[in-house]
Amino acid sequence: MEKINQNKDLRSVIYPWLVVLILFVAAALNQLDRSMIATMRLSIRAAIPMTDKQYGLLFSALLWAYGFTNPIAGYLADKFSRVKVIIISLLSWSVITWLTSRVTTYEQLLACRIALGISEACYLPAALALIMDYHKGRTQSTATGLHMSGLVLGGSLGFLGSHLAAIHQDWSYAFFLFGIVGIAYTIFAFFTLKEAPKDPKPALVIEAPLEKKPSFGEAFKHLFTNPSFIYLSIFWGIVGILAQVEGSWLPTYYQEQFNLPETKAGMLATLFLNPWQILGLLLGGLIADIWSKKNRYARINIPIIGICIAAPAAFFAGYSVVLWVAVGFMVVYGISRMFVDTNLMPIIVATTDKRYRATAYGMMNMFTTVIGGLGVYVIGILRDHQVNMRLILQVVSLTALASVVFLVLIKRSVKKKDRQNQ
Repeated sequence: MEKINQNKDLRSVIYPWLVVLILFVAAALNQLDRSMIATMRLSIRAAIPMTDKQYGLLFSALLWAYGFTNPIAGYLADKFSRVKVIIISLLSWSVITWLTSRVTTYEQLLACRIALGISEACYLPAALALIMDYHKGRTQSTATGLHMSGLVLGGSLGFLGSHLAAIHQDWSYAFFLFGIVGIAYTIFAFFTLKEAPKDPKPALVIEAPLEKKPSFGEAFKHLFTNPSFIYLSIFWGIVGILAQVEGSWLPTYYQEQFNLPETKAGMLATLFLNPWQILGLLLGGLIADIWSKKNRYARINIPIIGICIAAPAAFFAGYSVVLWVAVGFMVVYGISRMFVDTNLMPIIVATTDKRYRATAYGMMNMFTTVIGGLGVYVIGILRDHQVNMRLILQVVSLTALASVVFLVLIKRSVKKKDRQNQ
């Protein structure tokens, strides 16, 4: 009996990290399928003629579809099975990625990008909420950082799009290949991913009636009467502009500012940057978890520090006229900016009712992707009017720096609530 209990305890320690690993790979596929188009601008435009405005719309349309779907997706993950939402999302975006390889017109490509945004929207709120179900207390930020590093890894592999396009002389080959890979991985995830066990209830309340699941209206009312959630949504929306500009237009910036070929620009913007972002996720999560043992507000302080370093670094990257200096500043940006992502869900956990975690993240993702998508689209319009990418990057960076004030307001709000509860 003792051996059985030991095995059960071992599984209870190992499986939560296995969940993170399974979702890490899913997250990598999620971001890879979405982002590799950014490294194939010339290849795609050679096959399907379009303006820079139309090219920008490919990103913006996905982000808008992704953003507006997120609140509903989060609510579904809170109300029903998180695992089922994840599996359906993974299968759907993999099939759509494969379908993208079959398009021949701009309208078809745009439709696939919109469908991809809708299908991928269901993944992240459910995945992060499931991780929070398994990881409570001291491992929250580290587990979140490990999972989010999967998204960054997928982005860093985005160069495979232009690489495979060059080898096969066909921009669609990468979409065909990774669509099939995603479908196969869905089967694996279906048999290995499980819901977190429910928290044990005290004996005195075992016979209490089951708690009714909240409606979407109740969740909406709760979130938008919570000052911390409102501040966090505004902050994340503003930071999203910088994140989407970096993800969508950085290869173009390198290519035009330093006269680089498409393949090299794509590698510098993804493969050379994103491993540093993974380091930032892991470092930001680890520091936050250690610091939170002594400072209750560590998971808010770390993102404040991160943005105060990342925004100036991005500004000076846009100011530099030397390639490796610009790349160096973007490395600093990549490390420090990820301090936000690895602590965002733990901040939600600390400031929001546990019944609304996935819904809250979905709502915030709506703000950041819709605003970020609008920013990407506006940049496409500015590009058609010959506005320099250097100036655009500088303005966006300064705007992100100003957003720190909303994290400060969250910290003040949490401190005030703590004093009231004492």
